Amino acid sequence: MDEIVTLESRQEAALHAVAEKFITQHKEDAVKALKEMIVLNGHLQERLDAVEGGRRATR
Repeated sequence: MDEIVTLESRQEAALHAVAEKFITQHKEDAVKALKEMIVLNGHLQERLDAVEGGRRATR
């Protein structure tokens, strides 16, 4: 992990609500929801890495 993020109570409450909704969409299976989130984050990280690689190449 590159960075630790600290949330305010409002942000924490909003994040909690989104997490609950995500788990609900996965029929209350928290492990299934977590696995999908890991996969989604992996895809996003690959896209970010590709963008960063493109930025470095053009500098």
